Parts: sequence; structure tokens; C-alpha cells
Amino acid sequence: MSTPINAHSEMAFFSLLVRAGTLSAAAREMNVTTAAVSKRLSQMEARLGARLLHRTTRRIGLTAEGEMYLENSRRILADIEDMEQMIFSAGTAPKGLLRVNATLGFGRSHIAPLISAFHKRYPEVDVQLQLTVNPPSLVEDAYDVCIRFGEPPDARVIARRLASNRRLICGAPAYLEQHGTPRVPNDLTQHSCIGIRQGEEGYGIWHLKSGQRTETVKVRGSLSTNDGEIAVNWALEGHGLIMRAEWDIAKYLQSGRLRQVLSNWATPPADIHAVYPYQLQTAARVRAFVDFVAEAFSSATPMGQEVARWPSSEAPPPV
Repeated sequence: MSTPINAHSEMAFFSLLVRAGTLSAAAREMNVTTAAVSKRLSQMEARLGARLLHRTTRRIGLTAEGEMYLENSRRILADIEDMEQMIFSAGTAPKGLLRVNATLGFGRSHIAPLISAFHKRYPEVDVQLQLTVNPPSLVEDAYDVCIRFGEPPDARVIARRLASNRRLICGAPAYLEQHGTPRVPNDLTQHSCIGIRQGEEGYGIWHLKSGQRTETVKVRGSLSTNDGEIAVNWALEGHGLIMRAEWDIAKYLQSGRLRQVLSNWATPPADIHAVYPYQLQTAARVRAFVDFVAEAFSSATPMGQEVARWPSSEAPPPV
């Protein structure tokens, strides 16, 4: 009966040996003799039926079979480490630094209060909240979790949907009384529309859809900004129409300070997502925060009503 082989131990031994560079260096790190290291390597090669290393008295080099074994060993060992960390983290309280990014207005009004509540539940997590006009690059190590509107177009990150959202076109009652209410999308060309310049979004191009009919309108206006909150304030003061995320203007629609127009036309979706890198999906602090925020949004809607959905297969460029 053959002696069972501890594959994990063998892969770890070979990875250490290659990293050390020589048999003697590996022996010193393992606190054994060089002869013991050489014997163990020979036993591995005999069992596998392949030579893994070219070795001389001064150095070692990988054979083709050795390169294959090393590459797969490192991947498997990393997977095992990730699994163990996930299990370990599940039973421990989250702690450490958590970097969160959100847009200015939404971050200030919705995310900052949630972080306050999150910190009370998990006091060992240090949270840095960064509010920016434009979201950071998805591939840069600039954040742990980013709260953003719309589905990220990058497959290298995880996007967890937190809440449905839509962009609404609206204006102050005083503006609509003076300039009239648009009835069809083309009427927007006769109105002053407040522009919002953010990120790579198409500036001044508004997309609308009703049934199978799609309209793209080039709007104009005297005022524009890269800050959505400023644009909303200008709309409240009667300077023109605005297309803005429902979560940002719900309170003004409910109070009557803003009035929605073209309500039978759907606009491109702007669902709210928590975005984070794949390598952080097992981090306890990230999982705890995303779960906490998702729970907070799970039963919340900006207006307490169903929203018009733009078919995902036909979604146009962002507005």
C-alpha cells in the first residue's frame, strides 16, 4: 500500500524551493539539511515521472514540466488561502480601513448617514468617505467600494445592484407656467435645459423611449455645471428643465417644488450599484459594508412607486 501524498505540502515545498533559488537556501529556510531537500525533490520527480528542475551546485532552473507544476501550484495555493481567509473572516468582526467613494450630492444625502450607522455597528472599521463629481477609475487602487449610478462597463470589478433608479425630466412650476409644458420630446428644443457635464457622459443629448419609439434630442440652455446639486438648485429657481436621477429630486417632486414632464417617456436607467474589485470580495470589511448598504436600500424607493424601465438590450449611451 502506497503512502498518501500531501499535495498541499508538496506544492508549498516546491514553491519555496523555486523562490529560494538553491537547494541550500531552501534547506536553511526549512531548517533541514540540503541532502533532505534534494531527496524530497527526487521523490517528487519520481512520483510525477518528470524532471522538475535543472540543478547544479550553484543554482536551479525550471524545466518545462517544472514551470507547469509551479504555475498551477501557486494558483491552487492562492485559492486555498482565499478560501481559508473567507471562512476565517466569516466568524470575525470586520476591521481595518475601508475607502468609500460616492458622488457629491448623493453621497452627502444618502451614503454619509449610512456610514454613520455602519460605524456604530462595526466600530473597528475605519471609514474614509471621498465625494467626487466623477467616479474614480474602476481599475485603479483608489477605493474599496464605490457607490455609483448605472451598470459599470468594466468586467474586472463586481457590481452589486442596490436600488432601482431612473432619470426624470422636470422643472419648477413657475418655469412651466411661463414657458409651457413639453408634450413630446421634440418640444424640449424650444426650452432652456440645464446641462450637467459629468464624466464621459454625452453632454446635451437626451434619450427617451415610449414603446418601440426612441427619440434622441439635442437640448440647449444658458446654464451648465459639473455639479448635479447646483443644477437642481437652478431648476428650483426657475432657470429651466433638468434631467436628474430620481433619488436626487424625489423630495422636490413630492413637495411640488419640481414637476415632472414627459412622464410617459422612459429615460435611460441609472440604477444604483456598489462597485468593488474582485480581489476584495472576501474582505470582511467590504462584505459587511456592501451587505449593510444593500439592506438599507432593499425596502427603500425614492417615490414609493414603480419606475419605467429602459430595456437593457436596447440601452443607449449614458445621458
